Amino acid sequence: MTATAGVARACLLALALLGVMASQAMAVPSFAIQTGRPCSACHVGGFGPQLTPFGREFKLGGYTLRANTFNLPLSAMAVASYVHTAKDQAAPPARHYGVNDNGTIDQISLFVAGGLGDHFGGFVQTTYDGVARAFHWDNLDLRAVTTATIGKTSMVLGLNLNNAPTVQDAFNTVPAWAFPYTTSAVAPSPGTAPLVGSLAQNTLGVTAYAWINSQIYVELGGYRSPSAAFLTRFGVDAYSPGNIEGTAPYGRIAYQKNFGDRNFEVGAFAMSASIFPGHDQSLGLADQYTDLGVDASYQLFAAKKNVVTVNARYINERQRLDGSQALGLAANPRSNLQDLRIDASYYWHNKIGFSVGGFDTWGKPDQLLYAANRTFKPDSSGVILQLDGTPWGDDASPLGPRFNVRLGVQYTTYLSIHGADRNYDGMGANAGDNNTFRVFSWIAY
Repeated sequence: MTATAGVARACLLALALLGVMASQAMAVPSFAIQTGRPCSACHVGGFGPQLTPFGREFKLGGYTLRANTFNLPLSAMAVASYVHTAKDQAAPPARHYGVNDNGTIDQISLFVAGGLGDHFGGFVQTTYDGVARAFHWDNLDLRAVTTATIGKTSMVLGLNLNNAPTVQDAFNTVPAWAFPYTTSAVAPSPGTAPLVGSLAQNTLGVTAYAWINSQIYVELGGYRSPSAAFLTRFGVDAYSPGNIEGTAPYGRIAYQKNFGDRNFEVGAFAMSASIFPGHDQSLGLADQYTDLGVDASYQLFAAKKNVVTVNARYINERQRLDGSQALGLAANPRSNLQDLRIDASYYWHNKIGFSVGGFDTWGKPDQLLYAANRTFKPDSSGVILQLDGTPWGDDASPLGPRFNVRLGVQYTTYLSIHGADRNYDGMGANAGDNNTFRVFSWIAY
């Protein structure tokens, strides 16, 4: 049996175990029922996925904390949007949609989420994509944990099975859980990003981690590409961004410290992967990507349940594009991509929040890789503003403790896109034409 098949079999076994144990036993309400805590105990603003220090402990502890002997480990989530752009998009963003003023159900998800005893837990998410009108497997995070004490040092030791690098992370600085926490596929987006954030749902990885004295986090593991038949069966594009050659190593280290009502975190992460680009692997040449990232966060839990957070990260990606160059997809044998993100938010009484985030992506020009851009650059930058309300973020709603809702508005303004601020396509389109106003509703049960 190949290593990929072994990981796939382990994944399916874990799914089956969760299903069997459910009868015994994100903002995922089944976790709130399991812990007996309101959503605000784990989530900033009373709604996921931004975690508090308690939420980080719950996740890294394997989702095993429990206040009752049994709860139904099922939850559901739905996100809907209305999207308006400053000017009509060049083409409809998807079938059944117009070039502007689109209303849509972005997604409907079902979760199996909970802990099993003291050593096992996780969540499995299946999603209906309302824009593509198709089902696919979504986030997978399954854990086996134990604890150990050496002298005055206490540790949580864990093994994790997941299907997206950084989805297992407990900090909201890495790509899987970074701001903005909700988006819509009918809104325009730059489309160029480092590899470490582009492998969601089309990989399987196993990592081992240690959480030492609730301060130091160390993780090491690797990712492989399941077969095309496996990914197709689970509703995922098997050829984007391409198959990993062998195993792609991943590493993470972070340090956090609590100072009363303040929390600080600094960290770093790295991933290296050889990717066969496109559908054709007959040449036997792969592209090599090496991503190195640093991140930091700050949280202030002030009086009257007011919370201030700041998150930041920077990723430097080195690219060796032997496979793409041989296929005529890239002009440069060597390239690079850099990505900088920072966001800050303020939540009043865990009910009303205001967030602002800035993003800047830039890299080496390439006449083939970025042929659609007039400047042949991947550069894009902008600012995202969000105002949202979570009426029952800190208390049980009238529909019971499982029900929670967030309503919000987002505005994204582009300073540059596809390599330029003006006339980026050679046909007069400007970055500001893509400025997007979005109204969303996000319901969890």
